[in-house]
Amino acid sequence: MLNKTIAFIGPGVMAEAMIAGLIRQKLAKPQHLLASGPSQQRVELLREKCGIRPFTDNAAAASQADVVVLSVKPQRLTAVMKGLKAIRPDALVLSIVAGASIKKLSTGLKHHAVVRSMPNTPAQIGEGITVWTASEAVSREQRETARSILSALGDEVFVEDECYLDMATALSGTGPAYVFMFMEALIDAGVHMGFPRRIAEQLVIQTIRGSTSYYLQAGRHPATLRNQVTSPGGTSAEALYYLEKAGFRTAISRAIWAAYQRSLELGKEQPTHIPDTNPPRAG
Repeated sequence: MLNKTIAFIGPGVMAEAMIAGLIRQKLAKPQHLLASGPSQQRVELLREKCGIRPFTDNAAAASQADVVVLSVKPQRLTAVMKGLKAIRPDALVLSIVAGASIKKLSTGLKHHAVVRSMPNTPAQIGEGITVWTASEAVSREQRETARSILSALGDEVFVEDECYLDMATALSGTGPAYVFMFMEALIDAGVHMGFPRRIAEQLVIQTIRGSTSYYLQAGRHPATLRNQVTSPGGTSAEALYYLEKAGFRTAISRAIWAAYQRSLELGKEQPTHIPDTNPPRAG
């Protein structure tokens, strides 16, 4: 039990996932969780579902909190920060806003103890992964508090260099969208061949789930596992030939690079360093 009052500014899907995870793992009591947003209906719904305390006044919620979680849309961040002048000096600010740098958050809030994080969609069922970093003003105790809160969403990875947060946004943060599109394409191909959609979905879902589990247990490089199922002149070899010919790897690589650049644009500033000035080439 954290014994902290945690205010969520922005009562959206990810905030709800964090609230549910904290309660499920017994890290916080519902009465110590506050959710604030412009919609009275939304915060009341969270109160009914989770037992949290609802607010429509962000400043009022933040003034009572040991931890203020910023969970608003990037486009709303600047306006929201202008109204958050009541954060306690000893409070921790934890942001899950894509592209928002520690510098931007610290300047906008006039508050220095800031943790920046990037969770992803599977966090909604406790199976996500979150990359996070902290400003120098964040104490050791506050770091452990942040780690506990983020662990309610699944795995967490701390990084010293903030530049990795924009990279994580493009890779793991946006990653589920790539996976879902890949699943959709496989299912549609199965339907095109003649499978009923429900059977195509079952085949694709279990294939992806099983392949991931096999990779984790085998502990070998994906290329090694791919070679195991690619017989010379066989069906896998034929399919992979067409994927390579269509630029499958390059398309993925360039898509992730585009997401990374967009994350930088959302932050309206460059990270500490950028690893390369050109999109990576597929290997």
